[in-house]
Amino acid sequence: MSVRDPRSSEALDRISIARQPIVNTERAVVAYELFNRTLAGGAHSQASDMALALHAVAESAAPFATSKHDVFIHSVHAGLEGPHWDFVNPSTTVIEVPPAPQHAPDFIASLSTTLQALRIRGFRLAFKHSVVAPVYKPWQALADFVKLDTSRIDPAQRKPLVQAAKARTSARLIAEKIETAEQLESMTALGIPAFQGFWFSMPETIQSRVLTPRQTMALQLVARLQAQAPLDEIEVVLKKDAGLGVSLLRIINSAATGLQHKVTSLRQAVMLMGYARLTRWAAMLLTQTHDQASLQATAAVVRGRMMELLVQAAPDVGDPGAAFLVGLLSQIDQLLGQPMGQLLNQLGLDDSVAEALQHGTGPYGGLLALVVACESDDEAAFSAAFRQLPFSLRQINIAHMESLAWADSMET
Repeated sequence: MSVRDPRSSEALDRISIARQPIVNTERAVVAYELFNRTLAGGAHSQASDMALALHAVAESAAPFATSKHDVFIHSVHAGLEGPHWDFVNPSTTVIEVPPAPQHAPDFIASLSTTLQALRIRGFRLAFKHSVVAPVYKPWQALADFVKLDTSRIDPAQRKPLVQAAKARTSARLIAEKIETAEQLESMTALGIPAFQGFWFSMPETIQSRVLTPRQTMALQLVARLQAQAPLDEIEVVLKKDAGLGVSLLRIINSAATGLQHKVTSLRQAVMLMGYARLTRWAAMLLTQTHDQASLQATAAVVRGRMMELLVQAAPDVGDPGAAFLVGLLSQIDQLLGQPMGQLLNQLGLDDSVAEALQHGTGPYGGLLALVVACESDDEAAFSAAFRQLPFSLRQINIAHMESLAWADSMET
């Protein structure tokens, strides 16, 4: 059954592909799982999800093909054979195989040949935790990953299930559907090295932490820039942190800026970069933590870039620069461990930006809700935000994938 855009009689923009991160014990992203973003969760089958996810990867290959992270893609059994796999890079693709119907031994044995052929081509295979059952012995040697659905495993059965998975397969274990601290702690204690779930996308408020000197200076810099302080004051802030100044000079002197002459002073750098670009740069420094692979920091960059791209496509929605700041700073309270209201008082942002960050309202509130919904499989939230905005699903899909690629290209 097809899914129609509720604002259009044409079915050209029906699908948007999102991704959910898989992280390690340090919460650094190690892989992504692709899933189908539609407006009606019950209107599509797993088969259509698989076909459309592959279609998105094939037509927009660059964001995923150039990523250093693995990509997990679901496939129904009937979809394990076919020419669509020719469009996907085997070295970075993990195919998730569902359990056999009724766990039928004959079906399991017959599908083994197909699974072996995929592994020979270079694909890796992921299975649900049911693969540890004796009836799945033909598949156990083929498992590169075993995903344990934490929400469906009785706490008393977690340890024996993990032990069975380790004994019967050589697979890397992933605990999925992690939604509570207890689940995370329990699975970590059992030696699980990777995790996936809502807990990582929407972590609870963390304890306030001391800002690094660089973040403190960046905070002051954003505040002065937003207040349109004189050039002399901006230069003084930069001079207070040697590293901050050096970073700015490196960026302004890079080949990417297209300058014909090298910049030799901070004052000159500020004049050439301009307050708008300098604000953007300083705000990005605020999101940097000691762990540069921080999931939240990466998500913040993706949000900012996606909001910027969407506003560029529809100028009537707002200012691209302001939209970028809203997305980038949307998790600043969690990253810095301070209340959003307190941080906003220090930053002195425009009212439209502050309103979106603190209350989720104003000209950028709905757009922020949209990009946040794209991070998880919350179709209700996505649909509610989508209906209030003038973007097509194709525009959202392209902006999301381009922002993901942009964020990946910034990681060092």
